[in-house]
Amino acid sequence: MKTYFVDTNYFLRLLLKEDEKQFYQVYSLFQKAIKDEVKLCTSVVVLFEIYWVLSSFYKKNKPQVSQYLEKILTMSYIEIEKRETFTYALSIYKKNPLDLEDCYNLAIGEILNVDEFASFDKKLLKCLKK
Repeated sequence: MKTYFVDTNYFLRLLLKEDEKQFYQVYSLFQKAIKDEVKLCTSVVVLFEIYWVLSSFYKKNKPQVSQYLEKILTMSYIEIEKRETFTYALSIYKKNPLDLEDCYNLAIGEILNVDEFASFDKKLLKCLKK
């Protein structure tokens, strides 16, 4: 069975439906994955790129970005590197004034059971004290 790595722009075409031809190309590939005709995978880097593009280029707010990322995380037919960690980071992101990358680091720190964060990021350290 053929395996495809799904890049940022494929997810964006599916989620935003800006280009009808590309949307249907992505939709077709994802339907094949749902039918178990192909395998799909992606990385945590792609998820962060989606976050960045939605936030900076498309000017989506935190709830909108969270909703798009949650849609991707629920796509069980795609193998996503560190899915559980990213899902946990997204839950932290939704409740805190931090950027997603800081929330991901908080999630990693908790998973690794760190005693303390060595950081000069005041916003991050303030969230740790909660």
